[in-house]
Amino acid sequence: MLTESSRQRDFPGLAGKDYFNTAAEGIPPTAVLDALQTYGQDKLLGMDGRDCHAKVWESAKQQIGLAYGLSAGEVSLCSCSSEAYNLAAMALQLREGDEIVINDLDFPAGATPWLHASCPATVKVWRARDWSLRIEDLIPLLSPRTRMVTTSLVSFFNGHKINLPELTRVVRRHCPALISVDVTQALGRIPLDLSDVDLIVSSTHKWILATHGGGLVGIPSASAERLTAPAGGWFHLENAFDADRFERVVPKHGAASFSVGMPNYPAVYAIDAGLKYIQSVGVEQIDAHCRPLVRQCMDELKRLPVQCITPDEPDHLAGIMAFMHPDADRIYAALHQQNIHVMCHAGRLRIAIHGYNDPASIERLIDALRGAL
Repeated sequence: MLTESSRQRDFPGLAGKDYFNTAAEGIPPTAVLDALQTYGQDKLLGMDGRDCHAKVWESAKQQIGLAYGLSAGEVSLCSCSSEAYNLAAMALQLREGDEIVINDLDFPAGATPWLHASCPATVKVWRARDWSLRIEDLIPLLSPRTRMVTTSLVSFFNGHKINLPELTRVVRRHCPALISVDVTQALGRIPLDLSDVDLIVSSTHKWILATHGGGLVGIPSASAERLTAPAGGWFHLENAFDADRFERVVPKHGAASFSVGMPNYPAVYAIDAGLKYIQSVGVEQIDAHCRPLVRQCMDELKRLPVQCITPDEPDHLAGIMAFMHPDADRIYAALHQQNIHVMCHAGRLRIAIHGYNDPASIERLIDALRGAL
């Protein structure tokens, strides 16, 4: 990933393309495509293939645990981050008077389960100032009734990275809430320290370079009792086929309760391969490679006649930069015509830099932006 030869070998789909849209869709390496082929061969075995599926399932859990800093028994997989958060809402069994804190830089998956009229809890919104979430603005929202504080580690909207250790210290000091962190825009791209987080969630089709159809769930054993989903199904139940199965339901605890049905094994094979590929390169190495590229891109963006909405603070900068311009659609089209891929959505243009980007591609991006502007 970090050399020209490995890019050409592992990512043939990037030939002739400058790709800066990993925050929406990652480009899988050949190892992930090979894993999908392996799934197909295993599926051809019929029922005997389930032994192969089970081995990859356990391997994927080992990889997720390694990425999250948890044991394989403290992680599991569901279908997507949205499902994970809906199951978390069920697990909380909220009542009138309970409070949930969300923020206005977050992706809908982590915010919307609490906003339905059927949810009895009061939702408080931690609002950004100057495109940043400031811890001092969170403190007044916390109370003895706060049941969960949920946030993304890196905002999908503008790339703002929260100070997670500070956030966990403040929440623990001021209320009894569980802390939920969506690491979709960070996993596989920047080193993670997720200690003292109760619920960790990630999608799988972005920075870990896998496919759609997966939601990675991590729940430390200390939080498992409070985050066990009371859902119907079978794969997540202790007694799904026992003699008393029509008399009571006994869910597995914690993360295992979020895997409510037959796993999406094609996605599981891809997740296992994607995480192994990231691990083989090293997240620290990816971050070290990308950090100067992000700096280069940010410095150049600030010289252009655009409204940059990503705070330029080193501790809050990860792999995403975003800006606004009245002619965003035209700029996007001009870039795309030159096979330069960025995101144009939700009122802004977004650039995402991963390990398969290099200094020359940044220069081509900036030159194309200058021409479009």
